[in-house]
Amino acid sequence: MYDHIGLRVGDLDASVRFYTAALAPLGFVLCSRDDSGAGFGPKDAPALWLHLHKGQAATGAHVAFRAKDHAAIKKFHAEGLKAGGRDNGGAGLRADYSPTHYAAFLIDPDGNNVEAVCT
Repeated sequence: MYDHIGLRVGDLDASVRFYTAALAPLGFVLCSRDDSGAGFGPKDAPALWLHLHKGQAATGAHVAFRAKDHAAIKKFHAEGLKAGGRDNGGAGLRADYSPTHYAAFLIDPDGNNVEAVCT
């Protein structure tokens, strides 16, 4: 059902320390890290992303749902808009994420960034 989840954090080093320790017993590891974020999951397959956020407390989360194909992603976006979501990026290839990352993004009524993705 889920592809990945992104959380905003105020202190990336502290969060990386916590998640490294807390997720190790579950078999998850730190897969990616730079100055702005970190990714955790099975080796080479991060599914939990931490993003450094300076300023006021975060107002929403990012949740991505796995889709079976491009048509499903297009429908996710269209139906979500009809149901009161706000556009945050129409269906298309996101080559900056990966060469096969095809996704669409919506802002839900509570301000969360919701994505449908297939790779």
